[in-house]
Parts: sequence; C-alpha cells; structure tokens
Amino acid sequence: MNYVRAKKNLGQHFLKDLNIAKNIVDSLSGDNELVLEVGPGMGVLTDYLFNEKKYQTFIIEIDTESIEYLQKKYPDNISRIILGDFLKMDINEFSGGKSISVIGNFPYNISSQIFFKVLENKEVVSEVVGMLQKEVAERIASGPGSKEYGILSVLLQAFYTVEYLFTVHEYVFSPPPKVKSAVIRVKRNDVTNLGCNEVLFKKVIKTSFNQRRKMLRNSLKPICPTNDWDHPFMEKRPEQLSVKDFVELTNIIDSRQLFVKCSEI
Repeated sequence: MNYVRAKKNLGQHFLKDLNIAKNIVDSLSGDNELVLEVGPGMGVLTDYLFNEKKYQTFIIEIDTESIEYLQKKYPDNISRIILGDFLKMDINEFSGGKSISVIGNFPYNISSQIFFKVLENKEVVSEVVGMLQKEVAERIASGPGSKEYGILSVLLQAFYTVEYLFTVHEYVFSPPPKVKSAVIRVKRNDVTNLGCNEVLFKKVIKTSFNQRRKMLRNSLKPICPTNDWDHPFMEKRPEQLSVKDFVELTNIIDSRQLFVKCSEI
C-alpha cells in the first residue's frame, strides 16, 4: 500500500508540505517526553516525531486503512501505533498520570470535540499543538469583545494559555479543503481551582452563548429564571465578559441560589 485514500466522512485532508509539518512539530515546547499524535493519516508529522529522540511518541488513528499503511511504514514502532478513537480514549490510563502533549492535523469535523476532550483531561494534557480549521482556531484564540469569542474560548482560556501560531493555505493538502487552516498552541496555565462551582460555571457559559445576541438578563433565563437583581453583567452580552467575569457571575448566581439545579437542566 503506497497511499491512503482520504475519507470525507473522517474529515481527512493530508498535509503535503514537509516544511509546515516540521514547523508544527517544532512548535511543541519539549516540556513533555510523552507525546500523542491524533489522526496521523499518512504520517507526515509522525516522521518528525518518531525521529525526535527526546519524545516518546504514540499515534492514535481510527482509520484502519491508515493503520495498515502506518504499520508498514514504521515496522519498528508498531507498538506505538494505536487503532482507536481519541474521543473515547482513557487518556489518564494511557499517560499513567504523567503530563502529555497532544499534537495533530485535526479532522475538521471533530476539532472542537478534541479540545473538549482535552479539557476533560486537563490534569494530564498540559499542551496541545494542533492544526484545525482557521475559523475554529480564531474562535479558540480570541478574547472578550470579539465576535469569534465563545464557549470554547472561555472554557479553554480558563485553564490554558492559547497562542495562534500561523495560517496554512488550502493548496498544501491532499485533497485541498475549501477553507484555510491554522496552527495553535495551548499550554496549561497555573490555575488549579477557578474559585467557583465548575459545573455551574460551564452551564452559565454554555447557556449565555446559546443566545449570544441577547443580554445576559435574557439569555440566562433557562438556568436563572429569577435574575431581576441589579448587576452590570445583566446588561451585557456574553462576549463582553472575561473568564474572571464569568467566575464572578457564577459565584453571584451560586451564592444567591438563583439557578435551576443542574440535574433539572
């Protein structure tokens, strides 16, 4: 088998440009020995990762055709090639509790889900370097006041520092996607406790942005029906609030017991 057929249902677009591949791998900080590549495809990033002796690299791929190709390409590393779904993977068990870096040319159709998975495992995933759809990358990296700022922006920036590294054009992929891509790096910050009920924090953020054009007084009604209390936040839209503001808002709602219990939502 000399190539892998890109599958639309898996969101596969294989990177061809070796310079970009090297730049992506070089964007890892090197802080973690254990590296997990998600969706290696035909191994353009994997070549550099396996050749970098400071990393203990494993790769996880859901496509059986890619797995067959990669096993033939890397016969000495078969034990590090995992057939599986990253979104269903037990990352803590895989890492043995060690900090890991996640890297990949992420499929467009699951890129947001990958970062939600990272958040669920923030105690062990201390870094992510990923290429994804430019629009999603901008959303993750944007700050308060931006129209791109949203649910994933706030949740990730609560626990990670996000850097937009560079834009990647369509023609360096096979097949070329219809949109541009971008590479971002997220690194775990020092926050271990937000200082609020994190379950409620997530619910407040998601509910707020579900109706992002409305003021918070209206958008929060599904979880906070009695919100006629006087606070400047109530006259703002969600994209105007920082992570710190959302923590404060969560604590106000929590302390006044103004919310519908999460089990009832």
